[in-house]
Amino acid sequence: MSRKDPATSWGTPLEPTYGPEHLDAERLPRDLGAPGEFPYTRGIHAEMYRKRLWTMRQYAGFGSAAETNKRYRYLLEHGQTGLSVAFDLPTQMGYDPDASMARGEVGRVGVSIAALPDMQDLFAGIPLDRVSTSMTINATASILLALYVATARRQGVPAEALAGTVQNDILKEYIARGTYIFPPGPSMRLITDTFAYCERHVPRWNTISISGYHMREAGCTAVQEVAFTLANGIAYVRAALQAGLAIDAFAPQLSFFFNAHNNLLEEVAKFRAARRLWARIMRDTFKARDPRALMLRFHAQTAGSTLTAQQPENNIVRVTVQALAAVLGGCQSLHTNSMDEALALPTERAVRIALRTQQVLAHESGVADVVDPLGGAFALERLTAEIEEAATAYLGRIEDLGGAVAAIPFMQREIQDAAYRYQREIEDGARIVVGVNEFVADDAPPANLFQVDASIGEALAERLGRHRAACGRDAVRAALDALERGARGRTNLVPLMVDAVEAGATLGEICEHLRAVFGVHQPSVTF
Repeated sequence: MSRKDPATSWGTPLEPTYGPEHLDAERLPRDLGAPGEFPYTRGIHAEMYRKRLWTMRQYAGFGSAAETNKRYRYLLEHGQTGLSVAFDLPTQMGYDPDASMARGEVGRVGVSIAALPDMQDLFAGIPLDRVSTSMTINATASILLALYVATARRQGVPAEALAGTVQNDILKEYIARGTYIFPPGPSMRLITDTFAYCERHVPRWNTISISGYHMREAGCTAVQEVAFTLANGIAYVRAALQAGLAIDAFAPQLSFFFNAHNNLLEEVAKFRAARRLWARIMRDTFKARDPRALMLRFHAQTAGSTLTAQQPENNIVRVTVQALAAVLGGCQSLHTNSMDEALALPTERAVRIALRTQQVLAHESGVADVVDPLGGAFALERLTAEIEEAATAYLGRIEDLGGAVAAIPFMQREIQDAAYRYQREIEDGARIVVGVNEFVADDAPPANLFQVDASIGEALAERLGRHRAACGRDAVRAALDALERGARGRTNLVPLMVDAVEAGATLGEICEHLRAVFGVHQPSVTF
């Protein structure tokens, strides 16, 4: 069994031991600080989990809204403290379930949401003024937010009482994931329209979750995850400022989403470095003064790319280590993956184990009893400083290229190169993946995997047809025409989307009208 010399994910060798000589004695007190104080290396709150635990937010969605609602109720009954919605690909890409482009994909990797009745079914019996909801949605984020606001109104809940997040991060879609619709310019407009709308109408809402998660899933290193995520964050801040928004008004509603990968110390250092670097960027580059505008608040999800179909029970251990890294790193909310997700959507049993993993960490491990319990450790502080320094160098290069939008091809190539190196290390045996290239066993695949009803697409298409027939089409057409006129001008589009969904317009109809104005993004091919 071979084992490579220990090194970081970005390639620098690790010393056998660390001591004071590895730290900058002059910088350390300023960089470390106290929890709840600038630069927030040790956490954004003085008491962190001693006062309030992180939100346990399990990501779920499949089939119809009614089916997913049952899973949400199951999770809430077992102690989940926040909801996280997974949408199917047609919803993410702006197609209704009866569209030809949606055929075969409806409800497969998330829940199908096409119109207001779907959103009402999704949250039936769930009081939206008492549960926060995170929605992993990007190109159509503003439309899903409009549907959520309209659903809350029908529950008698004002928008001012809603708490949650829309991911709304389109730049990482161009870089690493691919669920984009419109070109970058109109996409950035939709994002800043959402910022402005929420500042005025949904003040407790996180208007964006700037995501490094999917870039890490695509193969980037910990340093690249920090650098590319913050580069995208800088681009969103600049776009908001150019749209006339005030930094201290919108920045407190920004949030982040990071991957929790396998290497415990490296991941804890990554979260601390990102928090410190963002605080300095917001204060020194953008002159933010409100402390809330300086705080990097983040959700973490354990690394789906590390889950193995071989010996899936091993994934419980991987997820535990990754979740521990997120907690030691100071996350505000956390999703833990289920052991069977490399094979299928998770079963209820697997989801319950994943949730119990968080609960054991919270209530039995003791790690929530002390703020930043690893802070001051020589190895951790050295790694934190190294990640910050290397990420800063990347940010400088991205600025030289003209910013995150212009640097999309550069970031794509860097991620591809890192992913290639990682995979070669596995294939060469230099990196051990238990059950895959070492400690292999000829186990039979697990039985009773979760299956989505194969007829769900047809059923939801028929349901949507009944919805269209029941709506006043004159009101729908008038609302869609108003939206299209707004898109051709500079009107904030989110209130027009709320009007459209309340009139009965579908997500696909709204996107069709926006495509007519904005066009569709055509990616450049790079080799």
